[in-house]
Amino acid sequence: MAREVDLDAFAEAWSAGAVVLDVREPEEYRAAHVPGAHLAPLSAPTVALPPVPEGQAVYVICASGNRSQWAADRLAAAGMDAVSVAGGTRGWAGTGRPVVTGSAPGAV
Repeated sequence: MAREVDLDAFAEAWSAGAVVLDVREPEEYRAAHVPGAHLAPLSAPTVALPPVPEGQAVYVICASGNRSQWAADRLAAAGMDAVSVAGGTRGWAGTGRPVVTGSAPGAV
């Protein structure tokens, strides 16, 4: 089973340049996503993952933490250091942290 982190731990990793996968659907992603998050919807299992530097974790986020845990578990089973973000994008935005809109990964 993949690890799970709270929003504060994720915020630290995100600030340090963590690789973030958003596993929500494209319309959810376009509405608001964590800046820099790469879209990898669960409904598109053949989506290409962004490069993850050797030894670095990939943080998986969804709306609230359910889909991200499922996806992180699958990535961990495939040998990746995958971490699910508890609280998801909804929690991230709800704490006043930045989100961006649109279809491309946003940058801060």
